[in-house]
Amino acid sequence: MFVDIAEDKAEALKAVIAAYDVVLAIFPSQEGMGLHVIKGKEILDKIANSRTHAVYSHTAIAVPDLEHAQMLKYLTAPVERRIAA
Repeated sequence: MFVDIAEDKAEALKAVIAAYDVVLAIFPSQEGMGLHVIKGKEILDKIANSRTHAVYSHTAIAVPDLEHAQMLKYLTAPVERRIAA
């Protein structure tokens, strides 16, 4: 909703991603719904491996397909990660 009403949607989307520890992209797929981690993979791995009960902020962003999710992840990654890719 925040992104939809924003004048500059790209900046609003970056602000949403920056505000959360974990951000997932959700999109329609042949299985019903696809998921792609945009931000926080390391946190999710840590939770899965340690069985911790730590609290992290999280959200999901609807995108049309996996390609959009992957591009969103790339475009919002820190500059040093984009250069390495």
